Amino acid sequence: MAQKQPFPPHIQAALEQISEAIGRVEGKPVDLAAAPWAEVEKSVIKLLGGPFRMDRPEHQMVALGLAGAFALRLMTEQGAFWFPNRDALEGATLGFGDALIMLSPFGAVADALSAGNLAKLDQAATEVRRTLGQVRFQAQPGQQPPRLTAIDYQRLFDPGFLQFVLLDEKKAKSTWESRPDALGREVRDALGRTQPALPAQVRQQFDAQILGALQQLDPAKPLIEQIETAPRIAELMAHLFATVGGTGSAPEEFWQGLCLPLLFIGAPATFPPLDEEELEAFRAGADPLALFVEVVPYQRRAPEEGLLGAFEVEDVTLPHPSFQRVSTPRLFRLDRDKVAALVKDFDAPKTRDAVQRFIAYLEEKSGARISEAEASKQMMDAAMQLLTDLQRAVSQGTGELCLRRLTEGEASSEPTMAVVRKALQGPRIILA
Repeated sequence: MAQKQPFPPHIQAALEQISEAIGRVEGKPVDLAAAPWAEVEKSVIKLLGGPFRMDRPEHQMVALGLAGAFALRLMTEQGAFWFPNRDALEGATLGFGDALIMLSPFGAVADALSAGNLAKLDQAATEVRRTLGQVRFQAQPGQQPPRLTAIDYQRLFDPGFLQFVLLDEKKAKSTWESRPDALGREVRDALGRTQPALPAQVRQQFDAQILGALQQLDPAKPLIEQIETAPRIAELMAHLFATVGGTGSAPEEFWQGLCLPLLFIGAPATFPPLDEEELEAFRAGADPLALFVEVVPYQRRAPEEGLLGAFEVEDVTLPHPSFQRVSTPRLFRLDRDKVAALVKDFDAPKTRDAVQRFIAYLEEKSGARISEAEASKQMMDAAMQLLTDLQRAVSQGTGELCLRRLTEGEASSEPTMAVVRKALQGPRIILA
């Protein structure tokens, strides 16, 4: 089952596994990329051994394999492609180049299996085909917009960035218990008071995306009662009305792979012996900052299993009980006291000095000399700034410490959000 577009490896493996399993139970190969779903369903019933149960790992594997087959059909017929998406159960989602359409093959398959009707996948494919056909028909000759790519979708929908924020608990509660129309009025009023004034294009975009989403909600119900319908809006409103401090945003991999390990490593006086593989990596041009994080042992104990390798599972909770109704929340409350204990001894100059001493140690043991790469310097500067911000937030500010997940697009809009937040939370000057 070859495909032109790349497949997530775990979905590819599940597709191959279920294809082999169906071949065994049927005594012949079955082309999952072309066989009618009704025919495939007969084989799947034999594999499941009863009704589909989402809580059974073996049933999940069957669904994941079928999701790969369904995706393969859409990739062949409609030019679909996978893009990473941490919100999706399968870790990836399908996008389409001609229109902004997201589809979770795993969700569609699970729904069809639960209903005992895999033919529902044909209905889903028909709906996608209809939507894409409308977009292509409406496009003006010579004025067709650029095709969307997997990178475009990932930037818009994959919550791959992280930000630590301090939320004023009372303000957050008041925001969530307010009605959408009241929140909309306050935000619209703040847009007219921002300093500096927002460009007209930015205001229009804010109005269309944020205020437009609030207007679609039931004006008679508090926002928190509609969290299942609009979880992202609930999280964003709390950020606008209740965030009183925090850090900048950065990719999750940057926090997990560099920033947080630097906290656990600290500024050791000595370094462990280096093996030949590590020395050869340095001679070959490996980033010494990455080697520092990989080679130097932690001076503080880190959880064996925990969020980002730094926070115990029991110390990560939801900021409001109603968030339990959200399938993929992006706002989590952390144990502020424990994070404060982790960052209290952080010293940026001492950490920089430790890294420089480690580089000298590498040069001595390897016999190689390096000049600091600009990219490595920028990474170090960024990590020091983020950790300094986190230390300042938990030591000086007040409020609940939360971890906010956001997309690259949302991260790039943070400067605008900061301007609007300042207008919302700042004093209002009333001229008599």
